[in-house]
Amino acid sequence: MHSAPLQAVTFDFGQTLAELDTGMLSRRLSERGLAVAPERLYEALGAGWTAYNRAIRQGLGGHPWKTLMHAVLTHAGAPSEAVEPAVDWLWTEQPRANLWRRPIPGMIELVRALRSRGVPVGVVSNSEGRLAELVEELGWSEDFVVIADSGALGMEKPSAGIFHWACERLGALPSRVVHVGDAWVADVEGALGAGLRAVLFRGRETAPPDAELGRPGVAACDDAVALRALLRAWGLSGA
Repeated sequence: MHSAPLQAVTFDFGQTLAELDTGMLSRRLSERGLAVAPERLYEALGAGWTAYNRAIRQGLGGHPWKTLMHAVLTHAGAPSEAVEPAVDWLWTEQPRANLWRRPIPGMIELVRALRSRGVPVGVVSNSEGRLAELVEELGWSEDFVVIADSGALGMEKPSAGIFHWACERLGALPSRVVHVGDAWVADVEGALGAGLRAVLFRGRETAPPDAELGRPGVAACDDAVALRALLRAWGLSGA
């Protein structure tokens, strides 16, 4: 199925190219009178992503942003009666002030290295419809051939449609594209179901116990250096 050499790469955005800025989240919460330290929010991210993956696996669909954030605030120690109103407010603010904006070390540099060698690169993300604007704000617009934002397209991971939409615009067959993302259900299962290869990036702790990370076309890595080495091992010209 995956004998042909790779031609293109797609990346999830949140927790793959940029992570939740817990400092910014802490400041935003303070506007609502909630004092939650950035360090506590960071420590609660694992619980948040576990809840997020569970929601997708249970078929709740959409981008269960509120499920994720509710778990993060709860595990970070926010008062229980304040969590739901804070999550609702943060959700309404998200299009204006996206919290996923702290670059993950080495990742945009890897994207730019790939692009400089002629490798088409795209983003496939379950987002709120304004991801292109955030990418522009970060100064990354020229780094991607396509941005597939579920909120703008009306289709979302793990469905095959959003992956195929991106592959078509990258000019590559799904079998010659690898998708990199942190969520087992949305990114790995979604990519495999669409005929792509898949890399679980920094998501081992939220992968199910029976995750088949060693089978052909599936791998895991935890930083940009390891990802570059993996892409080279998989024969991606330009990695």
